[in-house]
Formats: sequence, structure tokens, C-alpha cells
Amino acid sequence: MRIALINSREDVAGQNIRDHLRTLLAGDGQWPLADRHTLIFHEVAGRLIYQDRIDEEVDADLLIFISRHASAQPTPALTVHVTGNDETADLGGEPGTLAPAAPAWMHAVLQNLAARAPEGYRASYEVTHHGPTALATPSLFVEIGSTATEWADPAAGRAVAESILSATPLETIDLIGFGGTHYAVRQTGIALSSRGAFGHIAPTRQIGTITPDLLRVMQEASSAVAAYIDRKSLSTDEAGRIERMLDDAGILLLSESEILEASGLEWATYLRVRALAGEIAPGSRIHIHSLAGSGTPVVVRIVPDLIEETVKNDKLGFLDGLDALPVAHLSKGSTEVLSTFICFENGSSRLASDITTLCVKLLLICEDAVIDGDHLVLRKVRFDPEKALRHGVPKGPLFAMLAGGKAVEIEGRRITPDAVQTTSVKRIHIPGLERHI
Repeated sequence: MRIALINSREDVAGQNIRDHLRTLLAGDGQWPLADRHTLIFHEVAGRLIYQDRIDEEVDADLLIFISRHASAQPTPALTVHVTGNDETADLGGEPGTLAPAAPAWMHAVLQNLAARAPEGYRASYEVTHHGPTALATPSLFVEIGSTATEWADPAAGRAVAESILSATPLETIDLIGFGGTHYAVRQTGIALSSRGAFGHIAPTRQIGTITPDLLRVMQEASSAVAAYIDRKSLSTDEAGRIERMLDDAGILLLSESEILEASGLEWATYLRVRALAGEIAPGSRIHIHSLAGSGTPVVVRIVPDLIEETVKNDKLGFLDGLDALPVAHLSKGSTEVLSTFICFENGSSRLASDITTLCVKLLLICEDAVIDGDHLVLRKVRFDPEKALRHGVPKGPLFAMLAGGKAVEIEGRRITPDAVQTTSVKRIHIPGLERHI
């Protein structure tokens, strides 16, 4: 593809980045951007924020504007963002217009900025703001902030140049974002730890301006397959209003943990996993462990009592064990782990065996359990408050002592823990149990 690198003669930071780009390209290094694409340098006389329709004079498939970033609270920063105006056009562009975003390219550059930022600089997204907006070609701004000192800093210029030339976009999960500050802290964190790639982001201060029409424009301009809401930055009413608009528009809403978990799966496969979960347990929440790549998702059912007893006795140990398996588990309401799991078709038999083995081993460690043929027999001894009361033990500290295994004295009588205990036995049938020991 043809990629235009655009700077302004008025902009020290843009010239700084451009000069380092040219120096690096003239050297002996191998740079993915130059090796795989045709690069076009283009310089303009005016400010970049006023370059509406520049793609009519620059023949390119992607526009990368290299520029300065200024802030009322100056902090050394390397940033990336797409342009647009939700309402008025105070800083270039056209009112109520959003430029086409390039989420995967912004994601790739952001990852590189974070890895190469000089000491004292932070790398982040910026939310959607300023022009140009009248563009038909996808674009992004890459900037050095936030004062003249940083704009001319050769270390910053080189870091940005290397980040651009090293960009190799992945298969990303393209998103639109809502809430947060100008520097989109949560969205930046998500992008740096997952395949979640943001296009247009509306900060908290602009949430009130979001309408169903603008939301749809955000989604289309970002080619977004889903959305994320930074709930901690919004009131319950604000978050609820955005969520209802997303639902009405048919746009999938993902939490941060869902984006992180989905990042290991091919997107179409992730959607099939979600659909299958909705069929077998409507309203359930998916928790993806080491299930990755692509495949045909299928259901694996485990003996319900076995799952229930394992989670009851060692939930953390069980979830840690699942983390090593190519599986997704489901939760619903107060039930933290349902007995139906999702995996890929070609590994379903092995997975059923692995989950059963994990449960059996954890129960044999945690419980007074014995094997009886194809049955796992669980013997549970519990303190029985009713028995304690019948023995004349008052509620309070003496209850706690008996429950902790210590004998107590009541009016000269010695009450032992055995006297106030109830024993229950549960038999769980597991075909072929000997294979799981």
C-alpha cells in the first residue's frame, strides 16, 4: 500500500520526526514499513489540523500525520489518535464530522511508542479531537508533546520515527471507546495488553453529546466490531445511556476482561463461542482460559456434582488448572462455574478427561475422599449447631471452639467436637474413574 507521511513546515516536532525518518531510511537498517509499502513524504505550509481533503492531492492508502502535541498541563508524551469533531470545529475540520480511522495501524504504532519512549515520556492514545475531518482516506496523528523542549528533542523524534517504521499491524479487535480523560488511560492499557485496537474515542467530557447517529458514525469510521465503556469514569446514568444506544445499534459491548480474553481467538471464532454460550446457558458470562486460534466450538459436559464439589472446596485451584487448558468456562448468577464447558471439536474428548482428572485430584487432596469402583465417595464432617444446643452449649465463643476442634466444659461436663458433629456422605458416579486417579 501507499503510505503518506505528512508534516508541516510550521511544526518543529513534525520536522524532527521527518528528519529522523529520512535518516533511518538512508541507513542500513531494515524497516517493515519501507520493506512492505511505498512511502511518500509530503510537507505542507499550514497547520495540519486545517488540511481537510489533503488526500485529494496526495495519492495514498493511509495518511500518517507527524506533528506536535500541546497541552495546558505539559507532560512529555508520545501520542497517537484519529481526528474528528463531535459538535463544533474549534480546531480545524468540519463540525460533527469524524475522519476514517486506522485502528490496527494506531495499535501497532502505540505498541512501538510504549516500547521506545525515552525516559520520562509516556505513550498513549488521545481521544478524538481537532481536524482535519474531511478525509476519505484512513489516517492517524503521531505526536510529540507537550512543549517546545520535547518537540525538538532528538530522542523523542527518533523514538517516533522508529515506531512508525517498525509498525506491523496485527489482526486486531477494532473498537470504539467511551469515557476517560483526554489521554484515554484505560483504552491505552487495553491496547497495550491485548489485540483491542481503538479507533474513535469519546472522553467523559463529551459523553453528553453522543447521539445514536454519532455513535453509528463512530462505529462506521472506525470499522469497529465492538465497543468498550470506561465505567469508572462515567456515572451509572451516563454508562447506561451509552449501553442502551449500543444495544439498539446492534454493537457488541465488551468489558476489559472480555477484550483481553478474546485476544487469543480469531474474531469469528470468538463470536461463535459467544453464540454457543448463549444457546446452552442464556445470560451466562464466558471466561476464556487457554482456548486460542480458530476452530469449531463444541460443548463439553462434566458431571455436575463433580464440578460443584470441586469449586466449593478449591475454586482457585480449579480455575488455575483451567488456565492451562484450551477451554472456556461459563458462569451465571451466583454459580461461578457451570458444568458445561466450551472447547474446539478436535480436542473435546481429551478436554473432558483433563477436566475430570483435575477435579478428582483436587477433591482427593482437599476432601476426606475414597474411591469405590466408579464412585468418588466424599465424607464431610461438619459442626452441627443444633447438636451443640442440645448438649447445652450456648451460642458464642464455645461454638467457635467446638467448630475449631477443641473440647469445652459446660457445668462440669466435657463436650467433645465429635459429640456435636454431623457426617454426610456423597457418592459421585464417574465412569472410568480409575483413569483419572
